[in-house]
Amino acid sequence: MKKTLTLLFTLFIGYAHAQNADSVAIRKIFNEALSNGKSYEWLRHLTKQVGPRLSGSAGAQKAVDWTKQVMEQQGFDRVFLQDVLVPHWVRGAKEEAFIHNGKQKTNVPIAALGGSVATGPKGVEAGVIEVKSFPELRELGADKVKGKIVFFNRPMDPTKINTFEAYGGAVDQRANGATEAAKLGAVGAIVRSMTNVHDDNPHVGGMRYGTGVALIPTAAISTNAADLLSKSLTENSNLTFYFKQNCETLPDAKSYNVVGEIKGSEKPDEIIVVGGHLDSWDLAEGAHDDGAGCVQSIEVLRIMKSLGIKPKRTLRAVMFMNEENGLRGGVQYADLAKKNNEKHIAAVESDNGGFTPRGFGIVGTPEQRAKVMPWKPLLAPYGLLEIGAGGGGADIGPLAQSGTVLFGFKPDSQRYFDYHHTSIDKFETVSQRELELGAASMAALIYLLDQYGL
Repeated sequence: MKKTLTLLFTLFIGYAHAQNADSVAIRKIFNEALSNGKSYEWLRHLTKQVGPRLSGSAGAQKAVDWTKQVMEQQGFDRVFLQDVLVPHWVRGAKEEAFIHNGKQKTNVPIAALGGSVATGPKGVEAGVIEVKSFPELRELGADKVKGKIVFFNRPMDPTKINTFEAYGGAVDQRANGATEAAKLGAVGAIVRSMTNVHDDNPHVGGMRYGTGVALIPTAAISTNAADLLSKSLTENSNLTFYFKQNCETLPDAKSYNVVGEIKGSEKPDEIIVVGGHLDSWDLAEGAHDDGAGCVQSIEVLRIMKSLGIKPKRTLRAVMFMNEENGLRGGVQYADLAKKNNEKHIAAVESDNGGFTPRGFGIVGTPEQRAKVMPWKPLLAPYGLLEIGAGGGGADIGPLAQSGTVLFGFKPDSQRYFDYHHTSIDKFETVSQRELELGAASMAALIYLLDQYGL
């Protein structure tokens, strides 16, 4: 009995010592990020000097060149590019739209959804059918929908505390609305912007066409304009809506994932990824989506190097290309990892904005999640309280097929969809301190993953 108690006491002392050492290391990580952080100035350059960077654009290539240069300047062990063939959709001249009630025309702000076809040079004008759901649309049938513009006007649910849950409950309209409308003979589709904010900024995003269905033009309309159109329809159901957009899809373009690496000192064949997506929508500087995630990921490796932390495992910061309208970068990264027989034990993605850190969502087995739970007391002092089952991230998602445990960085969600996919997603909307706290939070998790594995 005495030997057993002695052993338990020894194990307890050893655990407490390890916890104390980890606590000290994490405190140093936060001190470094908050005192000497580089992420904010990197974000300033990415948004103001590079700017919008939709896949296939000159801005996207400029972002590739610049992030590669930044990581090389930090002296990472290896910086390299991975070829990715990406979609190349261009918006063309600014869209035009108005509500015509028979007496007057009222201009309203719209923006073509990514991947949409153009209207043609004369635009499209037709009567409007307002619906809140696909079942409601189908119930109306082709007799009422044919030749009309379908107006999808289901708002994000304001009662959802997690705004990503609200977004998920509404975004099918944007993704599939044009296809569902075209099945019934509609000539166009207009979709309420994905935000709870009432403003005049169209929130764009990707859409997709179904096979064997006519390709009809589709655009996002600002929430204020959506409310106006809905109200106008109650007053005059015979009004018409006009819109003109000039977008087109060009042949796929060559682009790249940008990868920076610090080689592991003990288990170099085990890889831990931290990343964000380098592309943004063409209307946006892409500060929160996802410039923040990119600069935070580079900052994670910079912090490790600056503090003299020699990771046991290989750490990689990956700037994924084409998350917004194709996910080609994430798929290509996972394919190359499989082809090269690389072992990725964990991947962390930041693609929810540069707001105050709240925690991490984990995609893995119950056993894998259980290994993370003892770390909660180490992360709690920094406000990282929401740690458990949840989403990982779109770009790292393909790695899950190889057994990689995925972690999605979770900042506060309340303001994200104020800016998401709009022209106001600018550098000025990002708090330096919140951004740096996020980078430190990610670095702390990477440190623990490197120390203990999964």
